[in-house]
Amino acid sequence: MPKIRYKNMDDVRTDHSVQEFRQWRKERRGKKKDLAFRVPSVPPDIEYLQGNRREPTITWIGHSTFLIQYEGLNLLTDPVWANRMGLDRRTLDPGIAIGDMPPVDVILISHSHYDHLHLASIRKLYREGTTLIVPAGLRAKMVRKGFRNAMELGWWEQTAVGGAKITFVPAQHWTRRTPFDTNTSHWGGYVLEPAAEARSAADCDPDPPKRTLYFAGDSGYFPGFREIGSRFKIDAAMIPIGAYEPEWFMATQHVNPEQAVQAFLDVGAKTMIPMHYGTFRLADDTAQEALERMEAERKRLGIAEERIRVLKCGETMRVK
Repeated sequence: MPKIRYKNMDDVRTDHSVQEFRQWRKERRGKKKDLAFRVPSVPPDIEYLQGNRREPTITWIGHSTFLIQYEGLNLLTDPVWANRMGLDRRTLDPGIAIGDMPPVDVILISHSHYDHLHLASIRKLYREGTTLIVPAGLRAKMVRKGFRNAMELGWWEQTAVGGAKITFVPAQHWTRRTPFDTNTSHWGGYVLEPAAEARSAADCDPDPPKRTLYFAGDSGYFPGFREIGSRFKIDAAMIPIGAYEPEWFMATQHVNPEQAVQAFLDVGAKTMIPMHYGTFRLADDTAQEALERMEAERKRLGIAEERIRVLKCGETMRVK
């Protein structure tokens, strides 16, 4: 039986020729980049994170890995504690040591690229009772790897875990882990909402207001951001800003900082949290360049400074 090959909206293609790869490498050799900048880190509040089951929080661990505490659950996005990605060493230590992590209830995987799906990290975090949620086409592989409590979702499909409703939403990207499995699983992001029964119970509960969170995964800029914004009332959005240079090569699969800000406006979120920068050198841009371009675009568009929250590695944001 032929394998299913997943596609982007409007059938946007992200593949490149060997000649284009060679052109990128040639350009890289001619670039002079200041690699001295390091993303700031702060010691994580382990005692608080271990005990918190009530207040919604987002803690940046690095790259696209966040600990999200939501509706009594500890959720983890794209867990990667790897010291290397290919030949390049990690430049930002994980914001929380893997041994200090609170018990993980749900692991969310946006797609199968190695910088988002690191099997060794998942093995250390997965326990009896952990739910692993992956894109369509990836469940069978994860079950073969020993993660029996795995489920897969297609675009706009949803499931409930505890008090959280989790919806898998589109992105513009691609996948591959071997030369033979290109796009045989899908890619996307996740929206977290309170489950209906949790929302009903909260009507007479003095707990903080219920919030909706969006984790974008990896994506080029595409109309799907506006559609996501039309379907959900998002409070906080975790959006990538890095791995965009050279833009002629990366544009279909990674937003640049200006497009990331536009995606934030498209989804209509109250707060943006940038991610996917400063941890691994996946492209030619630097973390400093990404942050400076994002800040310049914020100022140009007149967006209030407090609406874009740049977390230090290990920092926890309480979602208000």
